[in-house]
Amino acid sequence: MWAAAAVSVPATNRLEGEGEFMQFAGVIPEDGPDPQLEIDARVRSLPFAIVGLEPQPTLEDAGLVSPQESGDQRGPSQVSAALSYQLWRNPADREDPIILVKLDEASRAAIEHEPPWPRPAWLVERAQRMRYPLLWETVRTTWNRDASGDTTVQRLLVEHTNYILMNQYREPLGLEPGPTIVDGAMERHQSAVNSVATARLDGMEVPAAEIDTDPFV
Repeated sequence: MWAAAAVSVPATNRLEGEGEFMQFAGVIPEDGPDPQLEIDARVRSLPFAIVGLEPQPTLEDAGLVSPQESGDQRGPSQVSAALSYQLWRNPADREDPIILVKLDEASRAAIEHEPPWPRPAWLVERAQRMRYPLLWETVRTTWNRDASGDTTVQRLLVEHTNYILMNQYREPLGLEPGPTIVDGAMERHQSAVNSVATARLDGMEVPAAEIDTDPFV
């Protein structure tokens, strides 16, 4: 089961510039920089706070921030940043087999393979973390330049939910592999949103929206 959260941020500052993220091909040298560092720097420059989950024993910030941006001739119109979390089903014993992901032989071999050249420490750690379940892009914070029906918390939550379903639950949903969107009966709509929910933000109860009837999210 996946937890999807969408947080809307009102437009109070204009965003300037666009980030260019590093890409690697071939063998990464042992001293090769972690591309996440450049992404993190871009996210820190955003003029709004990124919301995450409250600290809890079974969840750990995976240190993977995923930014997205769209715009027009006037500049950025929507910017979002999503946080992923590592799931520890038994936080008291991280060697407990119950917390491991069920990997096929090819995936397990790829993780355990030791190439004949040294690798950066950050790359080795990322490979080892693939053994454990990752709640991918669990929380997404979104800034919108212009308010509309497409920028409400309810609409953003539905969009985020369908995005998770499209990318993480294709097989259970009976979707073919590929970048096709979730459609028809498999798409979640705003009618599934509970708009009278509440959430705790910075120690205070605030109005929220939730989808709590989905078998996957």
